[in-house]
Amino acid sequence: MGLVVGIDAGGTFTDLIARDLVTGAVYSHKLSSTPHNPAEAIVRGIDELVERYGLATASVDLIAHGTTVGTNTLLQRKGARVALVTTKGFRDLLEIGRQTRPANYNMHLDFPAPVIPRHRRVELAERIGADGAVVTAIDVEDLEQALETALASKPEAVAVCFLFSYLNPSHELAVKQRIRDIAPDLFVSTSSEVQPEFREYERISTTALNAYLQPVMARYLGMLDRQLSTSRPNARIAISRSNGGLMSLPLARQFPIRTALSGPAAGVVGAIDVQRSARRPKAITFDMGGTSADVALVQDCACSYRHRSDIGGFPIRMSMLDIHTVGAGGGSIAWLDRDDLLKVGPLSAGADPGPACYGLGGEDATVTDANLVLGRLSPGGLLGGSMALHPDLARHAVSRIASPMGLAVEQGAQGIIDIVTSNMVRAIRAITVERGFDPRDFTLLAFGGAGPLHARQVAGDLGITEILVPLLPGVLCAQGALASTFKEDIVRTIRRELHGTDDLAAIADAIESLVDDARRWCAGEGLDPAALNFTVVLEMRYVGQNFELPIPLLPAETRAPPAVETLRARFFEHHDRQYGFHSDQGLIEVVNIRLTAEVEENPPPGGPGAEGDAPHGGATGTRPVWFDGALVQTSVYDRSSLALGQSLIGPAVIEQPDTTTLLFPGDRLIVDDNLNLTIGLSS
Repeated sequence: MGLVVGIDAGGTFTDLIARDLVTGAVYSHKLSSTPHNPAEAIVRGIDELVERYGLATASVDLIAHGTTVGTNTLLQRKGARVALVTTKGFRDLLEIGRQTRPANYNMHLDFPAPVIPRHRRVELAERIGADGAVVTAIDVEDLEQALETALASKPEAVAVCFLFSYLNPSHELAVKQRIRDIAPDLFVSTSSEVQPEFREYERISTTALNAYLQPVMARYLGMLDRQLSTSRPNARIAISRSNGGLMSLPLARQFPIRTALSGPAAGVVGAIDVQRSARRPKAITFDMGGTSADVALVQDCACSYRHRSDIGGFPIRMSMLDIHTVGAGGGSIAWLDRDDLLKVGPLSAGADPGPACYGLGGEDATVTDANLVLGRLSPGGLLGGSMALHPDLARHAVSRIASPMGLAVEQGAQGIIDIVTSNMVRAIRAITVERGFDPRDFTLLAFGGAGPLHARQVAGDLGITEILVPLLPGVLCAQGALASTFKEDIVRTIRRELHGTDDLAAIADAIESLVDDARRWCAGEGLDPAALNFTVVLEMRYVGQNFELPIPLLPAETRAPPAVETLRARFFEHHDRQYGFHSDQGLIEVVNIRLTAEVEENPPPGGPGAEGDAPHGGATGTRPVWFDGALVQTSVYDRSSLALGQSLIGPAVIEQPDTTTLLFPGDRLIVDDNLNLTIGLSS
């Protein structure tokens, strides 16, 4: 018997889900994370899972791992000591950036300081022209002097970014080779390898951040590889990446910036599986964990991509799923500002010491403490009772927030819930209302350890009338990692105006070059070339515009692009959809060509079968729960006892080891064909 295991290592909990490759049986497990060494919880979690389900004799064939190590390193600014080698005259580009403020109405907020301070940035007198030709060759003596200066700062990694290197990488590669000769153990990131794409500032920022993460991720992945190779020697390890795909350990070590949204992206992949099986064409994914809440808009079982994002105030240029994140989780800390106004987050208690109710030394009131005070969480504990909770500690922590405001403990707890809810509602409005979508047209797909507990209030504030809770919501990110395919994004900047057949020929040649790169990637990752598929997108704009629109090609058009008039017509259609108009007379250019290569090696994700003739489960008991300021005696159900087709009328609390689902009075719940909980909100 062989197993494939999906893992999501978050800031508070580490989630695991395993699938038997023969029977399709699914097994899940959840345990506290180990922030000092995330690999420790992963190795222990796999051991506990196989022991718990009697799978000790099973071989683990694949481990698909979503990680927050890169994200947390950027947010906490705990990366490596990095030096930068760049073209003469461009030393200060990291600070000059773009002429936009981080917040339009805050005149006092500055951009974050660059991860590479000015004294560790070195210039080199070299130049590649806008046509890719060498204008100024590298002088050997100048190079030696520049590298001597850079290495004198004792960096752990070096970022190399030259002007127009995306057209001609020869200078960057020469400098990289020379650094390898001088300091073979030093990590080196070149922009022509990290993101060979038009737009200098974003390219140098992304390269600098990649170098900033390289030593940190290499240490972590090396430790994980060593520990797993001892306990699971036959397992292949793959890392979730921000585009919703997987990559090998060597590639993750080389390009750790691609893991910036690793865990949340896997969650969206898992949510799309649920959306497809539940036949809901429009869904808002709502993933609330211990540290953050991640939301995304999914239509027709697809989430859109974006190619520029900001994490911790740093711009990153690469393909990633369009996910909006806010610091709102179960561990988010409640605090009073200087005006005694209640705030929640973005700081989180994490797993150590965790919320006050964990009894591990935490004293700050958190969202989890508030839920326990309101009776929404079981006083018997989390993870099926294996993780004890202490209601008295929760009440004490919340009272320290409530008392200065003259509120009762329960009122203070409700205030914490209301504020964290408003933070998450704003995040959903950012991806719906602010983009022209009505959230009332969508189903709220709630998952994560805290998502189903807070979904009802979030949906009510947005006017959403339906909530969908998957069978294993608390481990859906791990399930998404397991469902992900190996994926690579390759980009080529060509800056070509569309006129005639010569332009089409240039586009066709560029696509063929990208296909060759995809085949090399497939071979380098040890994947089956017969399973390789790819899609191609042309990024087009009017000449003089600042931003491009993605125009996808049909599969049959990747070898022979359609006629110029066909491409123009598609561009006009997309321009109308995006901006409400187009100009027939404007000159159009293709700026970038993006190819996404994909290889699906995992079997399709399976789950426990639904048994329609199982008896309907009754309540296991009752307890008082606060709803809208009133204490209501509420029925408590064990999720595992709910059968296909069973319905409930709220108020109710549905408990399971990985999460808790809350029904308000009058809400109606039905267990659907896939054992998802479908909740209709009362008016």
